[in-house]
Amino acid sequence: MDPSDLYDPAAFRTALREWLAENDLTPPEDHSLEGHMRQFARVQKALYDGGWSRYGWPEHAGGLGGPVILRAIVGEEIVGRRLAEPGPYSMLEVLAPTMIDYATTELAAEMVPKLLSGEEQWCQGFSEPGSGSDLASLTTKATQKGDQWVINGQKVWTSFAQFSHRCILLTRTGEGSPDSPSLRSPHAGITAFFIDMDTPGISVRPLRTMHGVDEFCEVYFDDVVVDASRMLGKPGDGWQLAMDLLPYERSTCFWQRIAYLYSRFDALINDLKEVGQSSPKDIDADMGEAYLALHTLRCRSRATQHRLADGQKLGPDTSIDKVLLATAEQRLYDTVHDLLPGAIELDDTDWRTEYLYSRSATIYGGTAEVQRNIIARRLLDLGKE
Repeated sequence: MDPSDLYDPAAFRTALREWLAENDLTPPEDHSLEGHMRQFARVQKALYDGGWSRYGWPEHAGGLGGPVILRAIVGEEIVGRRLAEPGPYSMLEVLAPTMIDYATTELAAEMVPKLLSGEEQWCQGFSEPGSGSDLASLTTKATQKGDQWVINGQKVWTSFAQFSHRCILLTRTGEGSPDSPSLRSPHAGITAFFIDMDTPGISVRPLRTMHGVDEFCEVYFDDVVVDASRMLGKPGDGWQLAMDLLPYERSTCFWQRIAYLYSRFDALINDLKEVGQSSPKDIDADMGEAYLALHTLRCRSRATQHRLADGQKLGPDTSIDKVLLATAEQRLYDTVHDLLPGAIELDDTDWRTEYLYSRSATIYGGTAEVQRNIIARRLLDLGKE
């Protein structure tokens, strides 16, 4: 079949569902983080071999072309059926576009298919201890020595670093200083690299969070040598790379999570039917609020997909997507807390783990406060006060 025959989203979804019905991707009974990562790699390989995970990506990077919404459909069908967890998808949707835009054509053509096929997992080395949301204050330093760069520093909150083969890393290359009085200088001094995680001098320490999963990591770089050919863009392009990457981190990487939240909404309905409730009006109101938050988020996400399909560049408007995601996620799990008494406080179930994780929804990918400031200042032109 000509790949262009499936460029229509409705035809694509129908064909994908038929393929999934014929191919058993049921996950094994291993609910550990490591198990989830293995299952994601298995699913991605099957999708890649079948061509499905290549749609929506440019042909020069190993894709089959077509509108970006096709990628969202794949994630929605896979995660909505609970064949894979949404977390690993986030790195794919954030980092693959960055590689395509900033790596050399040859490097992107070599590396992106490895990510799409599940052969590799990548991570994102941006955040640092003490820098909070002020990305421009990063201090991890890269020093040039001939055709190589030597990197020293530390990153934190690096998702899935312990399972990753590569890292897109932000460093300071000396063109500026975070202490410089120049407003432009801290931004101009940031450069991005594509690092192999098995390079000598890199050490990873997983961090166990309150929801009991070591998804995040600290990563240390001690005299790590990287070839100049692994620089993404030119020296000093790192800040622009980050500004182009962050809109994906605040929108497209959550397409699959939206499907996951819908599946958990359905699970909540089933649990409520099993336990029964004495105040159906309260249940209807609470469930209605949760559903409305989810539906609003999905409508906004679809609009973002269509903007991409029209060739528009994502920007500060994706902060709206991020705020809606955090609102919907926390609203859903607050509803679980209110309608299933004791399910979170007393029972060791998935609801407890997911409720605790949902508290971070207003932090990861940019805090709610930062996102609202972006909306106010850059979209509504309300100024800084």
